[in-house]
Amino acid sequence: MKEILIDEVLHAMYEHLDRGQRKTLRATMEKALYLYEVTVRDTDEVRYESDLLVTKFIEAKRIEGCSSKTLHYYEKSIRTMLAHVQKEVVHTTTEDLRSYLTSYQERGGLSRVTVDNVRRILSSFFAWLEDEDYIVKSPVRRIHRVKTAENIKATYSDEELEAMRDSCHESRDLAMIDMLASTGMRVGEMVRLNRSDVDFNERECVVLGKGNKERIVYFDARTKIHLQAYLESRTDGEAALFVGLRSPRSRLSISGIESRLRTLGRRIGMEKVHPHKFRRTLATRAIDKGMPIEQLQQLLGHKRIDTTLHYAMVKQSNVKAAHRKFIG
Repeated sequence: MKEILIDEVLHAMYEHLDRGQRKTLRATMEKALYLYEVTVRDTDEVRYESDLLVTKFIEAKRIEGCSSKTLHYYEKSIRTMLAHVQKEVVHTTTEDLRSYLTSYQERGGLSRVTVDNVRRILSSFFAWLEDEDYIVKSPVRRIHRVKTAENIKATYSDEELEAMRDSCHESRDLAMIDMLASTGMRVGEMVRLNRSDVDFNERECVVLGKGNKERIVYFDARTKIHLQAYLESRTDGEAALFVGLRSPRSRLSISGIESRLRTLGRRIGMEKVHPHKFRRTLATRAIDKGMPIEQLQQLLGHKRIDTTLHYAMVKQSNVKAAHRKFIG
Protein backbone atom coordinates (compact mmCIF):
# COMPACT_ATOMS: atom_id res chain seq x y z
CA MET A 1 0.00 0.00 0.00
CA LYS A 2 2.93 2.31 0.73
CA GLU A 3 4.24 1.87 -2.81
CA ILE A 4 0.84 2.72 -4.29
CA LEU A 5 0.70 5.89 -2.19
CA ILE A 6 4.23 6.91 -3.21
CA ASP A 7 3.46 6.23 -6.88
CA GLU A 8 0.31 8.38 -6.71
CA VAL A 9 2.23 11.30 -5.17
CA LEU A 10 5.00 11.03 -7.77
CA HIS A 11 2.43 10.88 -10.56
CA ALA A 12 0.73 14.03 -9.26
CA MET A 13 4.08 15.87 -9.02
CA TYR A 14 5.55 14.51 -12.26
CA GLU A 15 5.28 17.70 -14.33
CA HIS A 16 6.62 19.87 -11.50
CA LEU A 17 9.84 17.91 -10.76
CA ASP A 18 12.81 16.81 -12.81
CA ARG A 19 14.16 13.26 -12.73
CA GLY A 20 16.58 13.90 -9.88
CA GLN A 21 13.95 15.62 -7.75
CA ARG A 22 11.51 12.75 -8.28
CA LYS A 23 14.16 10.29 -7.18
CA THR A 24 14.86 12.34 -4.05
CA LEU A 25 11.15 12.61 -3.27
CA ARG A 26 10.69 8.84 -3.54
CA ALA A 27 13.61 8.17 -1.20
CA THR A 28 12.35 10.76 1.29
CA MET A 29 8.84 9.31 1.34
CA GLU A 30 10.09 5.74 1.72
CA LYS A 31 12.17 6.80 4.72
CA ALA A 32 9.37 8.88 6.28
CA LEU A 33 6.80 6.09 5.91
CA TYR A 34 9.06 3.24 7.06
CA LEU A 35 7.62 3.06 10.58
CA TYR A 36 3.98 3.62 9.53
CA GLU A 37 1.20 1.38 8.30
CA VAL A 38 -0.78 2.75 5.34
CA THR A 39 -4.39 1.65 4.88
CA VAL A 40 -7.20 2.65 2.54
CA ARG A 41 -9.87 4.69 4.27
CA ASP A 42 -13.46 3.54 4.33
CA THR A 43 -15.34 4.77 1.25
CA ASP A 44 -18.25 6.01 3.36
CA GLU A 45 -15.88 8.29 5.26
CA VAL A 46 -14.38 9.56 2.01
CA ARG A 47 -17.85 10.20 0.60
CA TYR A 48 -18.81 12.09 3.76
CA GLU A 49 -15.84 14.47 3.45
CA SER A 50 -16.54 15.11 -0.24
CA ASP A 51 -20.20 15.76 0.51
CA LEU A 52 -19.20 18.19 3.24
CA LEU A 53 -16.97 20.17 0.87
CA VAL A 54 -19.72 20.34 -1.75
CA THR A 55 -22.13 21.63 0.89
CA LYS A 56 -19.63 24.27 2.02
CA PHE A 57 -19.10 25.39 -1.59
CA ILE A 58 -22.84 25.70 -2.23
CA GLU A 59 -23.21 27.74 0.96
CA ALA A 60 -20.41 30.04 -0.22
CA LYS A 61 -22.22 30.52 -3.54
CA ARG A 62 -25.49 31.20 -1.74
CA ILE A 63 -23.80 33.97 0.25
CA GLU A 64 -22.51 35.43 -3.05
CA GLY A 65 -26.14 35.79 -4.14
CA CYS A 66 -26.62 32.90 -6.58
CA SER A 67 -30.25 31.96 -7.19
CA SER A 68 -31.77 28.69 -5.96
CA LYS A 69 -31.98 27.46 -9.55
CA THR A 70 -28.27 28.14 -10.11
CA LEU A 71 -27.30 26.50 -6.81
CA HIS A 72 -29.31 23.38 -7.69
CA TYR A 73 -27.58 23.16 -11.08
CA TYR A 74 -24.14 23.61 -9.46
CA GLU A 75 -24.74 20.94 -6.84
CA LYS A 76 -26.23 18.44 -9.27
CA SER A 77 -23.32 18.87 -11.71
CA ILE A 78 -20.66 18.43 -9.01
CA ARG A 79 -22.29 15.42 -7.35
CA THR A 80 -22.78 13.70 -10.72
CA MET A 81 -19.05 14.12 -11.37
CA LEU A 82 -18.14 12.71 -7.94
CA ALA A 83 -20.38 9.68 -8.48
CA HIS A 84 -18.55 8.99 -11.74
CA VAL A 85 -14.99 9.56 -10.51
CA GLN A 86 -15.44 7.58 -7.27
CA LYS A 87 -12.55 9.35 -5.54
CA GLU A 88 -12.20 11.77 -2.68
CA VAL A 89 -12.69 15.22 -4.14
CA VAL A 90 -9.31 16.52 -2.96
CA HIS A 91 -7.56 13.66 -4.80
CA THR A 92 -9.41 14.17 -8.09
CA THR A 93 -6.99 14.70 -10.98
CA THR A 94 -7.10 16.45 -14.34
CA GLU A 95 -7.21 13.05 -16.03
CA ASP A 96 -10.23 12.05 -13.93
CA LEU A 97 -12.12 15.15 -15.00
CA ARG A 98 -11.18 14.85 -18.67
CA SER A 99 -12.39 11.26 -18.66
CA TYR A 100 -15.62 12.30 -16.97
CA LEU A 101 -16.37 15.17 -19.37
CA THR A 102 -15.70 12.92 -22.37
CA SER A 103 -17.99 10.15 -21.13
CA TYR A 104 -20.58 12.72 -20.01
CA GLN A 105 -20.88 14.08 -23.54
CA GLU A 106 -20.82 10.69 -25.27
CA ARG A 107 -23.24 9.02 -22.87
CA GLY A 108 -25.86 11.74 -23.00
CA GLY A 109 -25.31 12.93 -26.57
CA LEU A 110 -25.06 16.43 -25.16
CA SER A 111 -24.01 19.59 -26.95
CA ARG A 112 -20.59 21.16 -26.50
CA VAL A 113 -22.26 24.16 -24.88
CA THR A 114 -23.73 21.94 -22.14
CA VAL A 115 -20.40 20.19 -21.56
CA ASP A 116 -18.60 23.53 -21.31
CA ASN A 117 -21.18 24.73 -18.79
CA VAL A 118 -20.32 21.72 -16.61
CA ARG A 119 -16.60 22.42 -17.09
CA ARG A 120 -17.13 26.00 -15.87
CA ILE A 121 -19.01 24.77 -12.80
CA LEU A 122 -16.24 22.30 -11.96
CA SER A 123 -13.68 25.05 -12.52
CA SER A 124 -15.49 27.27 -10.04
CA PHE A 125 -15.71 24.45 -7.50
CA PHE A 126 -12.06 23.42 -7.65
CA ALA A 127 -10.89 27.06 -7.73
CA TRP A 128 -12.81 27.53 -4.48
CA LEU A 129 -11.14 24.42 -3.01
CA GLU A 130 -7.78 25.93 -3.97
CA ASP A 131 -8.63 29.33 -2.49
CA GLU A 132 -9.75 27.66 0.74
CA ASP A 133 -6.50 25.61 0.89
CA TYR A 134 -8.20 22.22 0.57
CA ILE A 135 -6.08 21.51 -2.51
CA VAL A 136 -2.78 22.91 -3.81
CA LYS A 137 -3.84 23.42 -7.43
CA SER A 138 -7.14 23.12 -9.27
CA PRO A 139 -7.14 20.12 -11.66
CA VAL A 140 -9.40 22.08 -14.03
CA ARG A 141 -6.68 24.61 -14.86
CA ARG A 142 -5.34 22.44 -17.68
CA ILE A 143 -8.79 21.71 -19.10
CA HIS A 144 -9.46 24.39 -21.67
CA ARG A 145 -12.76 25.85 -22.74
CA VAL A 146 -14.79 23.58 -25.01
CA LYS A 147 -15.00 25.16 -28.44
CA THR A 148 -18.55 25.65 -29.66
CA ALA A 149 -20.03 26.61 -33.00
CA GLU A 150 -21.04 30.27 -33.28
CA ASN A 151 -24.61 29.83 -34.48
CA ILE A 152 -26.55 32.92 -35.47
CA LYS A 153 -29.86 32.66 -33.65
CA ALA A 154 -32.98 34.07 -35.24
CA THR A 155 -34.90 37.12 -34.06
CA TYR A 156 -38.49 38.22 -34.63
CA SER A 157 -39.19 40.35 -37.68
CA ASP A 158 -41.48 43.40 -37.53
CA GLU A 159 -44.13 41.41 -39.39
CA GLU A 160 -43.95 38.52 -36.91
CA LEU A 161 -44.30 40.84 -33.92
CA GLU A 162 -47.34 42.54 -35.45
CA ALA A 163 -48.87 39.18 -36.34
CA MET A 164 -48.47 38.04 -32.73
CA ARG A 165 -50.10 41.22 -31.47
CA ASP A 166 -53.01 40.76 -33.89
CA SER A 167 -53.49 37.17 -32.67
CA CYS A 168 -54.10 38.30 -29.07
CA HIS A 169 -57.69 37.99 -27.86
CA GLU A 170 -56.87 39.05 -24.31
CA SER A 171 -55.55 42.44 -23.19
CA ARG A 172 -53.14 40.61 -20.90
CA ASP A 173 -51.49 38.76 -23.77
CA LEU A 174 -51.05 41.97 -25.76
CA ALA A 175 -49.49 43.75 -22.77
CA MET A 176 -47.28 40.75 -22.12
CA ILE A 177 -45.90 40.68 -25.67
CA ASP A 178 -45.31 44.43 -25.69
CA MET A 179 -43.56 44.26 -22.32
CA LEU A 180 -41.16 41.55 -23.48
CA ALA A 181 -40.53 43.22 -26.83
CA SER A 182 -39.87 46.74 -25.54
CA THR A 183 -37.91 46.03 -22.34
CA GLY A 184 -35.86 42.98 -23.28
CA MET A 185 -36.27 41.69 -19.72
CA ARG A 186 -35.89 38.02 -18.85
CA VAL A 187 -39.11 36.05 -18.45
CA GLY A 188 -38.01 35.17 -14.91
CA GLU A 189 -37.80 38.88 -14.17
CA MET A 190 -41.22 39.58 -15.64
CA VAL A 191 -43.07 36.98 -13.57
CA ARG A 192 -41.70 38.57 -10.37
CA LEU A 193 -42.98 42.04 -11.26
CA ASN A 194 -45.68 43.64 -9.13
CA ARG A 195 -47.98 46.48 -10.12
CA SER A 196 -46.10 48.74 -7.71
CA ASP A 197 -42.84 48.15 -9.61
CA VAL A 198 -44.14 50.02 -12.67
CA ASP A 199 -43.75 53.79 -13.10
CA PHE A 200 -46.06 54.80 -15.93
CA ASN A 201 -45.00 58.46 -15.86
CA GLU A 202 -41.36 57.57 -16.55
CA ARG A 203 -42.28 54.46 -18.57
CA GLU A 204 -39.93 52.30 -16.53
CA CYS A 205 -39.97 49.51 -13.98
CA VAL A 206 -37.58 47.96 -11.51
CA VAL A 207 -36.76 44.29 -12.07
CA LEU A 208 -34.86 41.83 -9.90
CA GLY A 209 -32.28 40.18 -12.13
CA LYS A 210 -29.71 37.42 -11.72
CA GLY A 211 -27.85 37.45 -8.45
CA ASN A 212 -30.78 39.36 -6.89
CA LYS A 213 -29.54 42.59 -8.46
CA GLU A 214 -32.06 45.31 -9.19
CA ARG A 215 -31.99 47.34 -12.38
CA ILE A 216 -34.31 49.67 -14.28
CA VAL A 217 -35.78 48.71 -17.64
CA TYR A 218 -37.80 50.94 -19.94
CA PHE A 219 -40.86 50.44 -22.12
CA ASP A 220 -42.35 52.34 -25.04
CA ALA A 221 -45.59 54.33 -25.37
CA ARG A 222 -47.50 51.45 -26.97
CA THR A 223 -46.61 49.18 -24.06
CA LYS A 224 -47.76 51.84 -21.60
CA ILE A 225 -51.18 52.10 -23.25
CA HIS A 226 -51.71 48.34 -23.51
CA LEU A 227 -50.43 47.65 -19.98
CA GLN A 228 -52.70 50.32 -18.48
CA ALA A 229 -55.67 48.92 -20.40
CA TYR A 230 -54.93 45.44 -19.07
CA LEU A 231 -54.61 46.60 -15.46
CA GLU A 232 -57.81 48.65 -15.71
CA SER A 233 -59.68 45.54 -16.89
CA ARG A 234 -58.69 43.55 -13.81
CA THR A 235 -60.98 43.32 -10.79
CA ASP A 236 -58.72 41.23 -8.55
CA GLY A 237 -56.52 42.51 -5.74
CA GLU A 238 -53.48 40.44 -6.68
CA ALA A 239 -50.22 42.42 -6.45
CA ALA A 240 -48.62 40.58 -9.38
CA LEU A 241 -48.38 42.49 -12.65
CA PHE A 242 -49.37 39.49 -14.75
CA VAL A 243 -51.86 36.91 -13.51
CA GLY A 244 -53.78 33.95 -14.89
CA LEU A 245 -57.04 34.40 -16.78
CA ARG A 246 -59.09 32.14 -14.50
CA SER A 247 -60.26 32.80 -10.96
CA PRO A 248 -58.80 32.83 -8.44
CA ARG A 249 -56.26 35.04 -10.17
CA SER A 250 -52.68 34.17 -9.23
CA ARG A 251 -49.23 35.20 -10.43
CA LEU A 252 -48.23 33.80 -13.81
CA SER A 253 -45.32 31.35 -13.80
CA ILE A 254 -42.49 31.11 -16.32
CA SER A 255 -43.98 27.92 -17.75
CA GLY A 256 -47.37 29.64 -17.97
CA ILE A 257 -45.95 32.44 -20.12
CA GLU A 258 -43.99 30.01 -22.28
CA SER A 259 -47.10 27.92 -22.87
CA ARG A 260 -49.21 30.98 -23.73
CA LEU A 261 -46.64 32.23 -26.25
CA ARG A 262 -46.57 28.84 -27.96
CA THR A 263 -50.36 28.98 -28.23
CA LEU A 264 -50.24 32.46 -29.77
CA GLY A 265 -47.57 31.26 -32.19
CA ARG A 266 -49.65 28.30 -33.33
CA ARG A 267 -52.57 30.61 -34.12
CA ILE A 268 -50.51 32.32 -36.82
CA GLY A 269 -48.43 29.32 -37.88
CA MET A 270 -45.22 30.43 -36.15
CA GLU A 271 -42.85 27.85 -34.73
CA LYS A 272 -40.47 28.32 -31.80
CA VAL A 273 -42.15 31.30 -30.18
CA HIS A 274 -40.52 31.74 -26.78
CA PRO A 275 -39.84 34.67 -24.42
CA HIS A 276 -36.04 34.69 -24.73
CA LYS A 277 -36.32 35.44 -28.44
CA PHE A 278 -37.87 38.83 -27.60
CA ARG A 279 -34.77 39.66 -25.56
CA ARG A 280 -32.46 38.68 -28.40
CA THR A 281 -34.57 40.70 -30.84
CA LEU A 282 -34.29 43.85 -28.74
CA ALA A 283 -30.51 43.42 -28.39
CA THR A 284 -30.06 42.97 -32.13
CA ARG A 285 -32.20 46.00 -32.99
CA ALA A 286 -30.42 48.16 -30.43
CA ILE A 287 -27.02 47.31 -31.93
CA ASP A 288 -28.42 47.76 -35.43
CA LYS A 289 -29.56 51.29 -34.57
CA GLY A 290 -26.23 52.25 -33.05
CA MET A 291 -26.85 51.86 -29.32
CA PRO A 292 -23.48 51.73 -27.49
CA ILE A 293 -22.75 48.19 -26.37
CA GLU A 294 -22.01 49.33 -22.80
CA GLN A 295 -25.49 50.85 -22.50
CA LEU A 296 -27.10 47.73 -23.93
CA GLN A 297 -25.14 45.63 -21.44
CA GLN A 298 -26.60 47.68 -18.60
CA LEU A 299 -30.10 47.51 -20.07
CA LEU A 300 -30.00 43.73 -20.35
CA GLY A 301 -28.34 43.26 -16.96
CA HIS A 302 -25.32 41.36 -18.24
CA LYS A 303 -22.31 41.00 -15.97
CA ARG A 304 -19.91 40.52 -18.89
CA ILE A 305 -19.98 42.44 -22.15
CA ASP A 306 -19.13 39.24 -24.06
CA THR A 307 -22.57 37.93 -23.14
CA THR A 308 -24.19 41.01 -24.65
CA LEU A 309 -22.26 40.56 -27.89
CA HIS A 310 -23.45 36.95 -28.14
CA TYR A 311 -27.06 38.11 -27.88
CA ALA A 312 -26.89 40.61 -30.70
CA MET A 313 -27.00 39.49 -34.31
CA VAL A 314 -25.58 41.99 -36.76
CA LYS A 315 -27.62 42.13 -39.95
CA GLN A 316 -25.69 41.02 -43.02
CA SER A 317 -27.13 43.94 -45.00
CA ASN A 318 -25.49 46.34 -42.54
CA VAL A 319 -22.17 44.54 -42.86
CA LYS A 320 -22.42 44.91 -46.63
CA ALA A 321 -23.29 48.62 -46.38
CA ALA A 322 -20.39 49.21 -43.99
CA HIS A 323 -18.01 47.45 -46.37
CA ARG A 324 -19.17 49.67 -49.24
CA LYS A 325 -18.81 52.78 -47.07
CA PHE A 326 -15.41 52.15 -45.52
CA ILE A 327 -13.67 49.84 -47.99
CA GLY A 328 -15.32 50.51 -51.33
